[in-house]
Amino acid sequence: MRERLQKLISQAGLASRRAAETMIIEGRVKVNGKVVSELGQKADLTRDTIIVDGKKIEREPLQYFLFNKPKGVITTLSDPEGRTTVLEYFKKEKVRLYPVGRLDLNTEGLLLLTNDGDLTNRLEHPSSEVEKEYEIKIKGRVPDKMLTAFREGVPLEDGITAPAKVSEAVFDVKTGLSTIVLTIHEGRNRQVRRMCEHFGFRVHNLKRTRYATLTLQGVKRGSYRALTANEISDLKAQVTHA
Repeated sequence: MRERLQKLISQAGLASRRAAETMIIEGRVKVNGKVVSELGQKADLTRDTIIVDGKKIEREPLQYFLFNKPKGVITTLSDPEGRTTVLEYFKKEKVRLYPVGRLDLNTEGLLLLTNDGDLTNRLEHPSSEVEKEYEIKIKGRVPDKMLTAFREGVPLEDGITAPAKVSEAVFDVKTGLSTIVLTIHEGRNRQVRRMCEHFGFRVHNLKRTRYATLTLQGVKRGSYRALTANEISDLKAQVTHA
């Protein structure tokens, strides 16, 4: 079946679909010996020879993992500062994996990694509106006006946030910490932290506990597991429109 070059390149695990588009524009891709530098061309891996940076691509088996990211681990493929990256936990896997979205250095919890560039692109697209649930711990008692704003939208420098769900808000007298369970479907940079900082609160601890229907149940911090066939199907079903 003929498919767009950038999709074939991402499915081969060489790059995300967006990065593959850049490779094509830069003239780093050949199809049947001819350089392709314009987007839109299609090919069939069963019939055509596709060369990227001098290497023939082949479709590798798609794999999907759920990772419980610890604090202090960076969500990038490499880091010039020498910090631990998520990929260091996947050294025994033979395919090249990419994180779906990001969790900042001091945020822990559920992170997906896969070599399915097409699904990654769909999950990260703003129209996907995949739910992400976070457990937030904040020093002090949270005022009702802050929770109301979470539900209605918080004005940030890049615009008002979409309404979020607050399913829990509890203050612990002994620790002096408030625990909030918040669900959002946007993917702005440091969004949850910025929503709290808008009201003068610094986040004491932030953990992503759910992504779509996936949870951390049975996955210890620093460990991962493969997604089941049903879980993969559920994810794809949620982003068929993206």
